[in-house]
Amino acid sequence: MNLAPMLLMFAVFYFLLIRPQQKKAKMHREMLANLKRGDKIITNGGMLGTVTGLTDRYLTIEVAEKIRLRVLRSHVLGKQAEVDGEEQK
Repeated sequence: MNLAPMLLMFAVFYFLLIRPQQKKAKMHREMLANLKRGDKIITNGGMLGTVTGLTDRYLTIEVAEKIRLRVLRSHVLGKQAEVDGEEQK
């Protein structure tokens, strides 16, 4: 009898907190896997740039004409259009 409220609380916690975070993480992993040259991105640090090179771990982005930076894939927040679209909503 004392176990039922605990299980109910865990189920609510799972569906309200854990599951949505897992979906968001999966979408981010898929976005990183599908990046290609020419995509406009924004990094966690706020740098805007265009992808010019890709490796398994790093991206090379062009932030201005002939200025390129190498950043970790894990530090990419998202594609610029997607991030801008979220702010407008």
